[in-house]
Amino acid sequence: MDDWPRKRDYRLGRQSRWFWLTTVDATSTPFQQLARTDQVRFDNYSLLLNGQRIFLYSGEFHTFRLPVPSLWPDILEKVKASGLNAVSVYLHMGLINPSPGVVDFDGFRALQPLYDAAKAAGIWIVLRPETSAGGIAHWATSEVAGTLRTNATDWKAAWQPFIQGVIDQTAPNQISNGGPVIDNEYEQNPISHAEYFVDLEAVYHASKIVVPLTYNDPEKEGTSLMEPLDSYPQGFDCSNPTVWRPVDTSYHSYHASVNPSQAWYFPGGSFDAWGPTAPGIAGSELSPCRVLTGPDFQSRRSGTSWGAIPFHGVYTSYDYGASITESRDARNLLAQLPEFYKTDWIADSSTGLAISSSSAAFITFLQNPDTKAGFYIARQTDSTSTATTNFKLNVIVTNYAFGSSRLVIHAQVFFAGTIDGRDLPLTGTPNPLTHAQSSVKFTAGLTTGTTIVGFESGIEGLVTVWDSDKQLVLFADSVTAATFWSPVIAGKAADPLKNFWGIGSNTSILVGGPYLVRAASISGSELALRGDLNTSARLTVIAPRSIRTITWNGDRVPSDVAASSGLTHAGGFVGTLNRAPTTQAITVPKLGGWKFKDSLPEVTSSFSDASWTVANHTTTNIPLKPYYGDGRILYGCDYGFCENIVLWRGHFVATGHEKSVNLSINGGEAFAASVWANNVFLGTSFGNSTNNRNILEETDDKFTFPAGSLKAGKDNVITIVQDNMGLNETNGANPDTSKSPRGVRGFKLDTGSFSAWKVQGKVGGYTGFPDKLRGVFNEGGLFGERKGWHLPGFDTSSWATRDLATGLPGSAAGVGFFVTTFKLNIPQGFDVPMSFTFEEPFGQPYRAILFVNGWMMGKRVGNLGPQAKFPVHEGILDYRGENTVAVALWAMTPNTPVAPNLQLVVDGVFEGGVGGVVTNNPKWSAKGRQ
Repeated sequence: MDDWPRKRDYRLGRQSRWFWLTTVDATSTPFQQLARTDQVRFDNYSLLLNGQRIFLYSGEFHTFRLPVPSLWPDILEKVKASGLNAVSVYLHMGLINPSPGVVDFDGFRALQPLYDAAKAAGIWIVLRPETSAGGIAHWATSEVAGTLRTNATDWKAAWQPFIQGVIDQTAPNQISNGGPVIDNEYEQNPISHAEYFVDLEAVYHASKIVVPLTYNDPEKEGTSLMEPLDSYPQGFDCSNPTVWRPVDTSYHSYHASVNPSQAWYFPGGSFDAWGPTAPGIAGSELSPCRVLTGPDFQSRRSGTSWGAIPFHGVYTSYDYGASITESRDARNLLAQLPEFYKTDWIADSSTGLAISSSSAAFITFLQNPDTKAGFYIARQTDSTSTATTNFKLNVIVTNYAFGSSRLVIHAQVFFAGTIDGRDLPLTGTPNPLTHAQSSVKFTAGLTTGTTIVGFESGIEGLVTVWDSDKQLVLFADSVTAATFWSPVIAGKAADPLKNFWGIGSNTSILVGGPYLVRAASISGSELALRGDLNTSARLTVIAPRSIRTITWNGDRVPSDVAASSGLTHAGGFVGTLNRAPTTQAITVPKLGGWKFKDSLPEVTSSFSDASWTVANHTTTNIPLKPYYGDGRILYGCDYGFCENIVLWRGHFVATGHEKSVNLSINGGEAFAASVWANNVFLGTSFGNSTNNRNILEETDDKFTFPAGSLKAGKDNVITIVQDNMGLNETNGANPDTSKSPRGVRGFKLDTGSFSAWKVQGKVGGYTGFPDKLRGVFNEGGLFGERKGWHLPGFDTSSWATRDLATGLPGSAAGVGFFVTTFKLNIPQGFDVPMSFTFEEPFGQPYRAILFVNGWMMGKRVGNLGPQAKFPVHEGILDYRGENTVAVALWAMTPNTPVAPNLQLVVDGVFEGGVGGVVTNNPKWSAKGRQ
């Protein structure tokens, strides 16, 4: 079937997407001789793994944003099912390397469970040992005097243990050893980064790492053989997803002139900022980020920036429109088109390609130099336009191979391959065609052995177009096609790469209907399918004709014989998957029974800070120095307290003439700091950000002392509760912008001076924190955190009973801990994503730190937003046991309603799941606690 109707009307409208492809002119350059292993080579088209051309369909997966290793297989199975074959994995130096010389690959920081899960799923790993803020080890911003990310001697000494640890964990898992790792990536712009890259490269090349090292730089700046240029054509913003920017039409010529072997990177979307006008609306199907990205490749899996993981510009959720949401909801079938892996740019509308009936449609023609398969890519000529443009185009895909057959097609190709010796394409249209009775018409082609197949409007669902011993052609609308999956059947059992398509296996099947098909295996005449249901579904299978029995999650599926015969004469199966009645009975309890205790004894006269750290440094490696004061440095990280809430206490003997104190406080975007004189509340300094506008990451305020607040001739204390929102990113050519001056940048009484300053952050600081499993980023310096009140098993029986929605006693400003417990009893065999939601009206002046079974899973900023929903996964939640929820409530303004209404909600019920999720939530212990 080589010839299809040659004319087709097309339409470009508001939801059209444009993109650029990495291709070259005319001929291929030789395989690069710099490859250090035969298993990973590359040319100017793609990678070649074990000699097989592989086009990486990859998205980001940050394992540390899902701190439940037994759920990582869930993500990787969904990645594989959706049509991808790789993930790019950031490593977080700050979590793995919490203090100088300490490298910890235990728990959720481990790499081996990731590598094992990737190997089982058949997913390649592109490893990114990222060391820029916020991934940089926070202690380095204070302890390293040299410039970060350069060849400075002390910076090199700082990163070497981390990199050596990555090498030790990764070397046995490279493709050369039968593992999934094929690449390591860095950035090396500007020149100081390049010098740093040389140091890194030397360490890797002196080790057992043999896979290629790559890096990516922003815009048109690099010339490395495997350097992906990094550019956001739509800008780094989700605010206006239907506003399109002009296309830079010089990319192709620049690519060809600089280095045609570069693999270029053109992502869409962005992270989401603080503020009520931020566009993300985390988790929402209608969020502008999701509208913009569609099936977003950059962040294939969303995640949770729990604890102190986020940099200061973003909130807890890391769900910015990714195809796999923060709640692990999966979507989008992406077809892999092997002939697309190797294409040359031939021409476009700007170079004389006259193939469109309308000049408003810009066409680019790509062609496979070996098979001559052609691809026409269409976009608006005026890429800023959202008008509907009608045009006629000769073909959209030409001479495309499906098995040993070829076709010329103007429909979308959802699947193309060979199943049991039969060539099988699944093609279709973007939407159901329901305006008239469906019809498929066949006429003889102009050349021998060709048939023209025409489709009239009216096709909906799945239609068998052609059915023979050699070919099976299926046609569907895109809604129906999106319910199909093509699981890989594993190759030979002894092959360590048996699950990798194109390397260890060339066998797959086609399965339609279920919410998700995770895996398929064949034993004799039985096909075993494993997957998830969110509703009952009609099961459609195209498999080897030897199959006699099909099971779904271990249960046999009865065949609808008539429907199966109507699908195809051999190898087809149609049946019904019924969702279990148990689904309807899954519920969660309403949160209540809260216990309360004050968590700010530091403002009482009886409190002693004798055990606190004396803040008496007069020098700092942080380049931004104090604005005013007496020369003492009050930056938290200089004293071991780099993350989350830090408390400061400034002592002075009052004369009775003091009227005010000036404080300049730096906490990052959207921070806050509340101030007391002895036990009298003076006010709160508010940082700000409204969708990255009105940014205020430090304040300089005068706090006036009310009458009677000071004690003349006695020791008085200024107490500051300061939220540290995370470090700044490395910005431009100055890597030291990550050395953020979080703390007090200025302090001054209107008369007199401070005698002593004390500081307290998380108990133990970054060298002695007691909770090694949850890690250095999990806690801050609140009194309740230091005591471990957030941990399961802490005894709150003597606490007062007080509902969270009533806020702090007397509507006072301050900090209090609310703790409750509840039980879950979710049946085995179900995946039930859940979230904690704050359901009160937006705008209340409070912060709430949400702990679930000891894990800091959210930071709610009630007056700023936008996040009110905080997904928490099984493994953090015990689905068949008791759970502890703690909320550190910080009321920032007195006599103002603060009434958080926190509830637990179910985000979905899926029969199936990955199974075997391990809960590991260490209970409270007095050891190491103040």
